Amino acid sequence: MNDFDGNNFSQNENSNNSVYNKKGDDIIQDETPVNTHSHESAPTYTTPRYSGDYSYFEKPKKQKKKHSTAVVIVACILAAIIGAISGIVVLSSAFIVNTESGTVTEEITEPKNNININVEETAASIAEAVAKKCTDSVVGIRTTTSVMSFFGGSQEQTGNGSGVVYSTDGYIITNYHVISDAVESSKSKIDVFVGNNSAKSYPATVIGYNISCDLAVIKINATGLTPIELGNSDDLKVGQYVVTIGSPGGLEFMGSVTYGIISGLDRTVSTNSTLKLIQTDAAINPGNSGGALLNAEGKLIGINSSKIASVEYEGMGFAIPVNTVKEKCDKIISRKNDSQAYFGVSVSSTYTSQVLAFYGYPAGAVVSSVADGSPAAKSGIERGDIITEFNGIKITEYTLLNDLLYDCEGGETVAVKVYRAGKYYTVDIKLASDTSN
Repeated sequence: MNDFDGNNFSQNENSNNSVYNKKGDDIIQDETPVNTHSHESAPTYTTPRYSGDYSYFEKPKKQKKKHSTAVVIVACILAAIIGAISGIVVLSSAFIVNTESGTVTEEITEPKNNININVEETAASIAEAVAKKCTDSVVGIRTTTSVMSFFGGSQEQTGNGSGVVYSTDGYIITNYHVISDAVESSKSKIDVFVGNNSAKSYPATVIGYNISCDLAVIKINATGLTPIELGNSDDLKVGQYVVTIGSPGGLEFMGSVTYGIISGLDRTVSTNSTLKLIQTDAAINPGNSGGALLNAEGKLIGINSSKIASVEYEGMGFAIPVNTVKEKCDKIISRKNDSQAYFGVSVSSTYTSQVLAFYGYPAGAVVSSVADGSPAAKSGIERGDIITEFNGIKITEYTLLNDLLYDCEGGETVAVKVYRAGKYYTVDIKLASDTSN
């Protein structure tokens, strides 16, 4: 082990790159840490009449062929029967909307490719029935953060998003990026608006989050909420109908409903992420993030997460599959009362792997601050260090560090590889518990 400035770092290898912009300067700037013929009858000719001149024949005259009334009637009946049969063959199954329960069921009839839409008078479409069932299970979220103004004072900065009611006693699922400002700043708050009522809000606390999956769980002090019914994202098919509910453009548009189809499955939108997403052509706009993607039965099949928009093509919406949502969020909720591993660093969201590569640095998590007395501080981790490996796993993107730490236990010792001033160092760090820091 080499003693690095009095700390327990072990030098592994060298590099000509410098974590201080190759000039010895710290690369960290002042910032808030992490974030589609009419038919004419054939002419009838008369027998040519001999006129004594073999060279002359009378010009034949056209005659219209007459059809009897009975023949016309029979033809019309046959045409009607053929048309009806054709219409039956083109269609495939029956959708029945029960507006009392809000469910939409599919009833297969014979032949199998026959569809009869049977919708009650109070629900003119599947989208309407789904909205009636699920609107109360989708909430609006507002974050308010105090930030320094240009003139040195402070001002409030707000952000809006959506969430989905996960339990009757107040657990709400949303995207991490919806509440990231509140996580990264101590001078912030989160308010939740329920039932399309933008006048009354509930303060929320953060239970936990998974940055790499862009998921978070928050909780409000409320009971009797209407939790969303969960579907199964493994059963999804390209082309099936979907409905979204959220707050596009802000809380004044809470409960907005759009519909479309599933355009694709198992999509990835980042080269540094292995998360598979659902692609849909249903309109998803800013503020829809964290809202619900629902199937025709009104069951949650995904959490709307991001949108790609371009002037060259129509916008493409993406959602996190519900099976992934359930797995990650159940884990967050189950550990809410347990002491968790404490490392003691804040990580910059500015330095993504692309930004680091542009400046010639390795991928990793750039440390923006180190808490006094923390395990990281005691082990010599400093502001500006790039954590490239944690517990034997390469940090391909800064978001991964939080997820790896979340899987650790207090008291566990992990190996941390750091890039600093053109060199790599490895240090063993004993993690603390977040209740004892």
